[in-house]
Amino acid sequence: MPAMSASLTHAAARAVLDAGIAEADAIGQPMNIAVVDDGGHLVAFARMDGAIKASIDISTRKAVTSVLMAAPTGALTPLVQPGAELFGLGASSGGLVTFGGGIPLTRDGVLVGAVGVSAGSVAQDVQVAEAAVAALPA
Repeated sequence: MPAMSASLTHAAARAVLDAGIAEADAIGQPMNIAVVDDGGHLVAFARMDGAIKASIDISTRKAVTSVLMAAPTGALTPLVQPGAELFGLGASSGGLVTFGGGIPLTRDGVLVGAVGVSAGSVAQDVQVAEAAVAALPA
């Protein structure tokens, strides 16, 4: 069988995950952090002690939404309001999440995956996700 090339290695996903955990620790907010590849498949995940269980699914859906839309989930918020162009988007593709905390992972302008963070305020989720994204190895 020929070797398969991965869009996002487990080692790279772990670097992203570990940076997110470090940021969550720094702000004192336990988080659920999901890292997915460019197909939206889970590569790495952590539920920190004390992170709410409902956010396990939310963090994963934020990451998947970010890959499917090739955009940060927070950028979708104004587009999905009643009367807006993408109203109802959240009900598609098995349930997309259209508020902040999901951010694409890109390398050399190519989408390789995404990170999704949930369990704090939206601002905290975004802060942790941004720290995680910044740790993506080149």
